[in-house]
Amino acid sequence: MPMRRGQSYRKNRNKIRLRLLAALMCTKRSGSICSISAIITKALCLSLLVVSFTSHQVDAADNAAQLSDPSRSFSSHEVAAALSTIETQPVAAPHPKRANFEREHKSRDAQHVADWVVDSGDNRGMPFAIIDKIDAKVFVFDSDGRLRGAAPVLLGVARGDYAVPDIGDRKLSDIRPEERTTPAGRFVASLGINFHGKDVLWVDYNGAVSMHRVVTNNPKERRLQRLASPKPLDHRISYGCINVPVKFFNDVVSPAFTGTYGIVYVLPETRSINEIFALYYDVQ
Repeated sequence: MPMRRGQSYRKNRNKIRLRLLAALMCTKRSGSICSISAIITKALCLSLLVVSFTSHQVDAADNAAQLSDPSRSFSSHEVAAALSTIETQPVAAPHPKRANFEREHKSRDAQHVADWVVDSGDNRGMPFAIIDKIDAKVFVFDSDGRLRGAAPVLLGVARGDYAVPDIGDRKLSDIRPEERTTPAGRFVASLGINFHGKDVLWVDYNGAVSMHRVVTNNPKERRLQRLASPKPLDHRISYGCINVPVKFFNDVVSPAFTGTYGIVYVLPETRSINEIFALYYDVQ
């Protein structure tokens, strides 16, 4: 019966260990006679401790072990070739994890932040959403970074990445136009009921910021037309909440966050990503 690969691997490994032991004993008895062999042996020992065995590495170690045999003569070319074989073995590099946007168009910032979330595990195994305020677009992902869907959004009429501290306790009529921002940041979100009895995704409950179906109570605001507009500036109309298409909320947002918390990342528009997300790093 042919020898299995694992058996051959163990046999070669044991052979290498015996030859290394013999070489070390030779070094102790012979002093300088085996000095070159000792150097090769020590280098090999360190390599074997640090690098996992592969079939190529076993061959390289076997060659070096043969050079450590005091009964065998060897040339400088053989020594150099053996050491070169050991030193040039490839070391596997870690592979970064990335978000899967499918073929959906996205900005560089959206791609970078989503990749960081997936690579770092910042979403803690929960579904997450990326709100790109500059492009006026939302992306919803499963916990592993697979895109569930994307859609245009309506946002706060004013540019800015911070909310007025007490804005969640004020009446809408008391909020000035320049205060109607959609704050940037990392928010732990969950489905709930708003003050009108409608189901929404609470992004910042204390700040009264939620993601909900587009509101069409005031025809003069033309919110449906704004959602369809390719101009991001047309999407600035709300008091700070994130309006999404009705079908998108029903088919993507609600199923993704049902029965679980999630993370919503609102990208900045006046600040840098690093200022808003302290743990952010570029995924190379």
